[in-house]
Amino acid sequence: RRAGGAAAGAGAVVAGGALRRRRKTRKPGVKAAAVGDDDGAGGRGDSDDDTGGQAGGVEAAGAAEIVGGQDFLRNKSAFLEQQEAVDRRMLSAMKSSLLEELKSEFFEVTKGEGNGAVTFRLAEEYGLCWGAVRSIELALAAVEKFPDKKKHITNELLHNPGVNKMLEDAGVEFVEKTPSGKNFEGVKEGDVVILPAFGATLAEMQYFDELGVTTVDTTCPWVSKVWNVVDKQVSKEMTTIIHGKYAHEEAIATASFCKDYLIVKDMDEAEYVCEYVLGINADKDAFLKKFAKAMSPGFDPDVHLKKIGIANQTTMYKRETAAIGKLFERTMMRKYGPDDLEQRFAAFDTICDATQERQDAITAMVEDPEKTKDLDFVLVVGGFDSSNTAHLVEIPHAKGLTVFHINEASCIHPDNSLTHRLLDGSVVTQQNWLPADRPITVGVTSGASTPDAYVQEALEQLVLLKGVLASNTA
Repeated sequence: RRAGGAAAGAGAVVAGGALRRRRKTRKPGVKAAAVGDDDGAGGRGDSDDDTGGQAGGVEAAGAAEIVGGQDFLRNKSAFLEQQEAVDRRMLSAMKSSLLEELKSEFFEVTKGEGNGAVTFRLAEEYGLCWGAVRSIELALAAVEKFPDKKKHITNELLHNPGVNKMLEDAGVEFVEKTPSGKNFEGVKEGDVVILPAFGATLAEMQYFDELGVTTVDTTCPWVSKVWNVVDKQVSKEMTTIIHGKYAHEEAIATASFCKDYLIVKDMDEAEYVCEYVLGINADKDAFLKKFAKAMSPGFDPDVHLKKIGIANQTTMYKRETAAIGKLFERTMMRKYGPDDLEQRFAAFDTICDATQERQDAITAMVEDPEKTKDLDFVLVVGGFDSSNTAHLVEIPHAKGLTVFHINEASCIHPDNSLTHRLLDGSVVTQQNWLPADRPITVGVTSGASTPDAYVQEALEQLVLLKGVLASNTA
């Protein structure tokens, strides 16, 4: 059975992901993913466990036959000879002396003088997480280990333009996306295929396994943890309710491990589903239309909402995922009674720590009157298609603060204009965004897939522009 809708997997993904029962696989036809999120795992670079630690591996999710193969590489132990070269590359391309200075100065530093001065106030948790670091290191290690082999990646490694350009410059080819799906025609036996941080569908992994390529799996261990949870739900014949964005790569991959699934974006959609379960809203046609792109093939709400388990895209709001889980728990208890609840409902915490820590840190900043009283705006640096970065933008915006979301330093233009992403996903250019006649104070944070060096480039560009503006008005 294959996953369907916009979360379509490919080939013949058997129910529950049991590869030993798989049918002959045809080439995957996964639809191109739209704007969504990405990345993220674990804490901020404080773990040496490259096997995933508590997050666990993907074995329980039905891929044991693939990940156990000698041509499926997923740990840094497979790249020991390349580690020194990778470390040098990471140090030169990823680190930031300015952000280290900010941390050493209690997260506040002023650059420039007079009306050109810019005070940066950094959120206490920000930026590149351990899972993203691990993913970059594995991808770079693959480049070092296989210099003479053709290398492909099935999607963006992370939702960060600088990281992806670095891989492209290193000779990694990005698999083409077409209206009908990904085009794997260029991938041949003996090639190297890199799987991105937010994973790949089970069917894609099957396809590459049978094709005879070397697979380098950089999937975030927190994403693998979700797959393990889903596998347990499938074994109990539960429908998986995924809190996520149906077109996001991670949600697509997670859905491929499900038998029956429904993807809900937020609390409003969760409430809609619960009202259907309780008979408050019994319009089946409207239900099927509303979730047409976010459910498994043949999904029947009258059949598949009797036993449910909760899973999530790891970069969603933790509090919202928890609230959605509680809502479904109350709904199933109300529908079937408390005695049968354990057989009809299951939920586990699978939101990654890094996502929550960054959300909590920017929340703490914008809720502190001492830190916001002189704040001109908040600058959020991260990929425009990064879900976890988008959530960081939403938090100060909800508090009524001015916030700008940029994806790289080049968004800050010499003519005092700024290209930035709005909450609705549109990208606009704003003129005269910096005042020339006074100093400014800027709150700063960055997404979990954003290297510190890219944040520094943006802040340096801002300081340079502010100094020019001030000197021109002197």
